[in-house]
Parts: sequence; structure tokens; C-alpha cells
Amino acid sequence: MSGHFPLSTHSLSSVVYNFVPPSINADVYGPVAATLIALLIVQYLTSPWRKLPPGPRGWPLVGNAFSIGKAQWLTYTDWKRQYGDVVYFTAFGQPMIILNTLKAARDLFDRRAVIYSDRPNLIVAGDILCGGLIVAFQHYGPLWRRMRKATHEGLNRGIPGPFRPAQVREAVILTLSMLDQPAAWDQHMRRSASSMIMSVTYDTPPIESQDDPRLKDVFDFAARITEAFLPGRYFVELLPWMKHIPSRFAKWKREAEQEHAKLTKVFENLYNNVGTDLANGIDRPSVSAKLLKDTTRNNLSVQENAWIAAVMYVAGSETTSAALAWWLLAVVTHPEAQRRAQTELDAVVGRGRLPTFADLPHLPYVSAMVKETLRWRTLDPLGVPHRSTEDDWYEGMFIPKGTVCIANVWAVHRDAALYGPDAHEFNPDRFLDENGVLNTGPPDTKEDGHVAYGFGRRICSGKHIANDSLFIDIALMLWACKFEPARDERGDAIPIDIDGWVDCGAAVHPAPFSCSVTSRFPEACTLLEMERELSAGDSERK
Repeated sequence: MSGHFPLSTHSLSSVVYNFVPPSINADVYGPVAATLIALLIVQYLTSPWRKLPPGPRGWPLVGNAFSIGKAQWLTYTDWKRQYGDVVYFTAFGQPMIILNTLKAARDLFDRRAVIYSDRPNLIVAGDILCGGLIVAFQHYGPLWRRMRKATHEGLNRGIPGPFRPAQVREAVILTLSMLDQPAAWDQHMRRSASSMIMSVTYDTPPIESQDDPRLKDVFDFAARITEAFLPGRYFVELLPWMKHIPSRFAKWKREAEQEHAKLTKVFENLYNNVGTDLANGIDRPSVSAKLLKDTTRNNLSVQENAWIAAVMYVAGSETTSAALAWWLLAVVTHPEAQRRAQTELDAVVGRGRLPTFADLPHLPYVSAMVKETLRWRTLDPLGVPHRSTEDDWYEGMFIPKGTVCIANVWAVHRDAALYGPDAHEFNPDRFLDENGVLNTGPPDTKEDGHVAYGFGRRICSGKHIANDSLFIDIALMLWACKFEPARDERGDAIPIDIDGWVDCGAAVHPAPFSCSVTSRFPEACTLLEMERELSAGDSERK
């Protein structure tokens, strides 16, 4: 364990003996040696490092870096069973703790947010490639506070209303695409999520094609960031002094700086286009428009605002499409949940019109489906790591300053004490009371009923936009479509790996699967097409 001292009392005596000149009287040597030994023993017994949380033993130098595995959340959940709710280990000398329960995560990240709101150092991905301008990865300080405030004001609870027409428009296009080309469902969801969040961020027309260059920018950026975050990808993360090497001698640094300059130019062009519209008297709701209007008040530069908007766009598109993919997997493999939601939609909406946001309070099961999707298959099973900025004690355990602290959201969402013995199952009913009314979920999960959006001062600012998009997308698709497993040439259902997953960087997606999508009733497509034409006309008039 790291709390053990490398010198025994015997070895210390030898050191003292070798360095004390023979001329010193034994009567002096004895008390000195005894005093030093006593001090060492006291230091050992009182060292806080002896009170670290329990955890697996690691190898010299590398610690447990190579025993974590690819699906780290599963490894940490196994460690919970072996070592408890709070687990300590090291990786290349970096102290780390895993918080495997809601209580531990809330106690530290929420109730001690002043100490636990910092982020680990991300030299290449965070500091160089992104110029320290990704709010989610910034260190806790003045710039983070200003950028976080601007982000929160652009996407707070009072803002979603103006964005809802764009969200309805994208939900209609998505539903029609699903009916037209069911085999390409994943592409449809990615396109729809990107188009929606781009409209919210920059007030742009819908992205109609997978070949749209704006999609390429999103996916390229996400892929580049993902690569930079890979453990061991850059030696500088293990040897921080390397960041001071001049760029001309460090290809990895030079390439990251060049990529940052390229991305900044793309992001500033998108942001400045909104500024041009405002200067020409075109003032429509968007995150960028809000940032532009509040530039002076927030004390942020064009570059800082442009990166705020861009990161919202990239992160929002990836996570929304992943959530929709997991929801589709759930309804295809849980037909009883699909029927329950469609029965509710038929009773509240009927088949003569489309679902709208006005129906949200009257569709508790559909709302519960949104919550359950985010709980059942968490998009980011470990969230984004926090970092402690002071030595701390928690329930008799020592947490050193600079410790990387990770909430095992996967384990929290599978905690039978919170969600019942079927916590591993997809069951929207867990978010409804005995009268079928939507409830808030387990205590300390706030209004979400889960912790997929993070903790404390680092909680996701865009969660209300995300919840709205998921609700209207799911409501429209369930209203118009019937989802079933795809079948082979013999008519047998093609098996689906319900536990398979693919890590796409910003979010974990289900492993690829096929499904059948058919219209629930003849009028559905006609009504969807009418709404699509109406939305297009409204956009042109604006």
C-alpha cells in the first residue's frame, strides 16, 4: 500500500550508525537513535496515508493502469463488491477513487463542491487541442465560472420554449425518415440530433443529408477529441514537463496546435454568421445569439463564445443520438413497454393530430420512458472525472489533494436499494406511482430520477433541452411507428445483443442491430408530411 514507509526501524538504525562518527560517545548515539526511531514510528502511525480507502494492490510505477479493462465501469462495479462503496487505486502514480454509490457521489460532488469541482489535467486534449476552452474539462476557476454562467443562461429551464418549434420539426423529419428507410435508423438519429442541436445553437436550416459538411465537422471533431483522450496516447500526460518542449521539436504538440487553429476558425465562422444576422436585423432564438448579446456582461471573447457554442453542438448531437439508439433497442426488445406507451398516446392524442409539447403533462408513461432510457443505459457510465483540490476525509478515509474522483454512474443506476431488484431491467413503471402519475424517482436524484447528467456544479447545463428533444422524438415515433425485431429469410427474428455496446467517445452507443419499422395507421404519414410542409413554410417566412 502507498501508506507504507520504505524504511524499517532496523534499516534506519543502520543509516544512523553509518553516518554517526565513531568519536561520538555511545551514550549520545543511543538516545539519538531511539528518538529518531520513535519519531519515525509516530509518523508512520499518524500518517493519513494509512487511512486510504480500500482497493486493489497495484504494480510498481504503473499501479492498476493495466488491470482496469476496456469497460471500466464494469471493472469498478466488480471492485465495489470486493472493496466497498469507495475504492482507491493508482494509475502511473495518479491517486484515484471510485464512488460507487449515490450517497458517496452526492456527499463529495454536491455537498463539498468547493473541493471537488475541479477537473484532472488534460494537457493535449484539453489544454492544447481545445485551447482550454471546453467548459466541461476546464479547471475550476474564474474563466470556468464566466463560461459556465454564459452556458447556463443560454440553456436554462426558462429558455427551451423558443427552441421547441425546431425540435418538433426535427422530430417529424426523423419519424418520416424512420418509416422511409428503417435499415438506416442509426444514420437518421445521428443526422436528426445534429440538425436539432445545430438549429438551437446557430439558428440554421435542417440538415437534410448525411453528406452535409457540417456533419463531417462534428464527427471529425468528436473523433479527434476521443483519440486525444485515450489513456497512454501521449507521454506528456505521464510526464507533464514535456508540455514545455517547443512545438518545432514536438510533432504531437505542433499537430494539436494546428488542429486547434483550424477548429477555432470553423467555430468562429459559425458564430459570426449569427452576428451578421443580428446586425441585419434578423433576431431569432439561438444559443449563439444569446452569447452575442451578453458578450460584454459575461466578459468573454469571440473565441471563447465560439467554443462554448461549438462544444454544446458537438456534445449535444452525440449524446442525443446515443440516447435515441438505446431507446429504440429498449422498445424493440420490450414490446409490452411499447404497447403501453402507444395506448397512452392513442388515449391522449388520438390519431387525428400529432403529439405536441402541450401533451407532455398528460403523457406520464412517455416521460417515464425518457427517464428510464437515461437510467437503464447510461450514455457516459462514468461521467466526467472530478479532482480534489484539498486533502479531505470521508467516513474515516483519507482522500489526498489532487485525487481523480470518478462517480460510477453505471453502479448507481443498478443499485437495487435505489431502483428495486429489477434495476438491471428496462421498466419505465419505476418512475410512476400507484396512480400512474410521474414521480421524481429515488431520494437525492432531484427532478431527474437519475444521475446521467452529472453532479454538483458540473451538472450538464443542456439537460432541459435534451429532455425536451427526447420527449418529442419518442412521442412522435411511437405515435406513428411500430417497432419490431428484423427477421431473416425464414421469418425468424434476428437476435439482438441487448448488452452489446460501442464507445463512440462522447457517448456509449448500443452495438449495431437491425429492426423493422412500419406505420401504425394509414393516416400517419400524411399527417407527418403536412406538418413537415407547414414547418418548412414557417421557416421560410422567418
